[in-house]
Amino acid sequence: MRVSGQTPEELETLLEDAFVLQDAQAVARLFDDRSVLVTGPGPTQVRGRVEISRVAPSLWEGKRRYLAEPRLVFQAHDTTLLIGDGVINVVRRGSDGAWRYVIAVLQVGPTV
Repeated sequence: MRVSGQTPEELETLLEDAFVLQDAQAVARLFDDRSVLVTGPGPTQVRGRVEISRVAPSLWEGKRRYLAEPRLVFQAHDTTLLIGDGVINVVRRGSDGAWRYVIAVLQVGPTV
């Protein structure tokens, strides 16, 4: 599995794939080292890849899923805002050209 997206939209698809595979390390690799992940319903906030990999398994408890379906995409140079149903994500292109999450606000839903 790729560890970063070549476009913001591809990054969303990679996150969805990591959820399907229930791969905590793959989820964490999609985030910047100093990123923030906010999950509902708390909201719970975790920072950095290490903490994200630690809490990622709880994201798919109860057959929760993440659907990569951004409704709005606003890009300004190396920063993009992605807004979808239950998600607001800010991604940034690094010096290596890869896109990673900087801020992700996820309300992951149950499997239908």
